[in-house]
Amino acid sequence: MPPAREPAELKLQPLPQAGRSLAEQVISEVRRAVHTGAMVPGRLYSVYQVAEQLNVSRSPVREAMLRLADAGLVQVERNRGFRIVLPHPREIVEIFGVRLALEPPAARRAAATGPAGLGEALRATMAEMAAAVRAGDESLFFHLDQALHDRILAAAGNGRARAIVGGLRDTMRILGTSTDDASRTLRQVHEEHEPIVAAVAAGDAGGAARAMRAHLTGTGLILARQAARAQGEPVDVEALWAAVVEEPPAG
Repeated sequence: MPPAREPAELKLQPLPQAGRSLAEQVISEVRRAVHTGAMVPGRLYSVYQVAEQLNVSRSPVREAMLRLADAGLVQVERNRGFRIVLPHPREIVEIFGVRLALEPPAARRAAATGPAGLGEALRATMAEMAAAVRAGDESLFFHLDQALHDRILAAAGNGRARAIVGGLRDTMRILGTSTDDASRTLRQVHEEHEPIVAAVAAGDAGGAARAMRAHLTGTGLILARQAARAQGEPVDVEALWAAVVEEPPAG
């Protein structure tokens, strides 16, 4: 199959060039373009073309492409450009398989041995998340969502697990996956965190682990199904999940 030519119809918005780093802004704009259809998976785009339309130099675009390539959202072709690649359901299932191996035990430990005031801090974050729900601020909501999970991991005292999960969540953010769709609203996502926070605050170690596992399992399955629909692939997500994700021992 001959290589696809750069689409002349590509239209991107010039970046504000204030606040976040330019590479972060490029990542956000590429994600927006993929979601709106301005950038089409499989087509070849050049760094020069994107930099010109975003009104930035090529350096932050190259940095953004390398980060997106690490996350699996683009495929870089040396001296030619890059192509958008939609995440495969298996990538998402594998990410959640790792998170499920780390976060339920962390929730258990945080509930059992977490520092004084952890419950109150988590409740405060939940209140901020509720305010973001009312405001319809998805970006703020998921920032607070990540902060809540990170606080639990920090309370568990395993810095390496915290760093691994942070990296995995950054990968999911760059991929642009979100469960704020017809499958689940922001309010429902917020409500799913309630039993986790309640169990941690009450010192219920087993309950915290179970609630965290239920939340991550539901989120992972929704995102994997979304990826399968987006790619139009006949993927049996439940079978894939069962093959990749290790279930906890009974009892």
